[in-house]
Amino acid sequence: MALSLNNLHPAPGSTHKKKRIGRGPGSGTGKTAGKGHKGQKSRSGYSSKRGFEGGQMPLQRRLPKRGFTNIFKKEWLEISLAKIEESFNAGDTVTPEILHERGLIKKAKHDLVILGTGDISKSLSISAHRFTKTAKDKIEKAGGSATVIEKAKAAEAE
Repeated sequence: MALSLNNLHPAPGSTHKKKRIGRGPGSGTGKTAGKGHKGQKSRSGYSSKRGFEGGQMPLQRRLPKRGFTNIFKKEWLEISLAKIEESFNAGDTVTPEILHERGLIKKAKHDLVILGTGDISKSLSISAHRFTKTAKDKIEKAGGSATVIEKAKAAEAE
């Protein structure tokens, strides 16, 4: 069936009959016209302010204005493949503890992520909490291995 002006119609369910409020008890919305009894919202001329939460302190006033520190933020120690390449010899094992001993990372209390910036030519056995995709590919291409360290907290919960 071709679409033409004489057979245009809206999609089924997209149009509704206008609700006629305040037209007697038989309509279901008579008397108070669906506004309930008393209160600010039942009066004529009511219009709510943007962000008004019924007297509760609004969200824009509850949030801090000059900076905000998320206390649940996940902290990662990052190290590039280029730094690992210049600090280790072929066949070495790289762990967060060894990196800390050599002064490449600060304290090994945060989880370590290996970034894929730079190239690696030596075959190293690297252990870290997370690897970027490019870092993992470059390590394996050089003949090394990338081992993911499991979280200590996850092991305690089991």
